[in-house]
Amino acid sequence: MTVSLHPDRFHDLPIRDFTPDDGTRTPPAAGSVAWRLALDYDAKHDFAQLWQTFLDTVDPAGVRALVIGPWWRGDYVSVAATVAAITTEAERLPALEALFLGDVTYDECEISWMEMGDVTPLLTAFPGLTELTVRGGTDLSLQPVRHDRLAALRFEAGGLPARVVRAVAGSELPALERLTLWLGVDEYGGDATIDDLGPFLDGARLPSLRHLGLANSEFQDEIASAVAHAPVVARLESLDLSMGVLSDDGAAALLEGQPLTHLRALDLHHHYVGEEMQQRLTEALPGVALDLSEAEDPDEDDEDDGDRYVAVAE
Repeated sequence: MTVSLHPDRFHDLPIRDFTPDDGTRTPPAAGSVAWRLALDYDAKHDFAQLWQTFLDTVDPAGVRALVIGPWWRGDYVSVAATVAAITTEAERLPALEALFLGDVTYDECEISWMEMGDVTPLLTAFPGLTELTVRGGTDLSLQPVRHDRLAALRFEAGGLPARVVRAVAGSELPALERLTLWLGVDEYGGDATIDDLGPFLDGARLPSLRHLGLANSEFQDEIASAVAHAPVVARLESLDLSMGVLSDDGAAALLEGQPLTHLRALDLHHHYVGEEMQQRLTEALPGVALDLSEAEDPDEDDEDDGDRYVAVAE
């Protein structure tokens, strides 16, 4: 699996691509769409120029959602200058509620080739932000922050650095309802351990959490075993343990742990759970929207040989 499609909607708004010639036509109301800014490989302008044209064309005071696609032209460059350009103009964007940094598909750049940087300024510059999605893990960093309005936080990576996981765990996010982490693999910088996930499983620092995603991991069985006894689960509405190398061992741990029948949804897609154990899960969770799609053959891929793979790595 790779990230192959751009979303049509973000923050419950249709996505509208902004191009420099939007100045010659009447754009939609600033707050009626999620604006996507992206550079083509052979673009004549850089991101800073595109950004200034956007601010001069669309009323920035009304913009509610931004989607940032490729910020480079030609060779890949760090996202740092793009983050700086956006945050420098924070006062002109008082209504901004949602930001997706890195809406990039594999044919534009593999997820683990994207050159990231410190995304802390996106949270400190926009205290009204309620939703932040960041795709890409290489050189990604985050400092522990306090943010009183952020309700949804999502990091998608082929390898999410442990320093980012720890920074999220060390942040004060009292309004956070949805947290999703694609942990990825060590080869691409995903060096978090089960101990790094402890604060999320305890849940004490995230009093509003209702959805937890700990996905795309090489130690998905270990995560499932920890989740089976995690205090936070009792107040979750949905749980995502998908995209990793979950096997019968992890599935059995979920069945033997605390009840999961209160969940509205349990996402386990892309897994190595055998058919018999899949049937047991289905029978044990009759009222739960259980996603067991993309089942890999556990007999063909021997875990001892290291042949099992997460859904998104490179």
